[in-house]
Amino acid sequence: MQTDKRYVGIDKDINGGMTTTGKIIRDAWIFGILPETETCEGWLPQGIETLWEKANAEWEKYGFRVGAMPDDLREKFLRVQAEALERAKAAGWSGEQELGADS
Repeated sequence: MQTDKRYVGIDKDINGGMTTTGKIIRDAWIFGILPETETCEGWLPQGIETLWEKANAEWEKYGFRVGAMPDDLREKFLRVQAEALERAKAAGWSGEQELGADS
């Protein structure tokens, strides 16, 4: 019997949550789709995909640009991202993978 793979949760994700799924969750926090306490631990891929669709629809309202967001939303975006970077760096993430730098 095959079981569906479930997400570990942004707090337990690799690279301190600096993954595609982590970005989707942070976007959902920013737009108020999910409370910031929701880690999505145990979610199936279909649930993450639905979350992505909802977050993407919100981004579309602003042309996918942080600068086009209203001040309060932009401030929340910057706060959530700064906190995520701090947690990821504390977990050993450097961002070099995304830049294509050699390890």
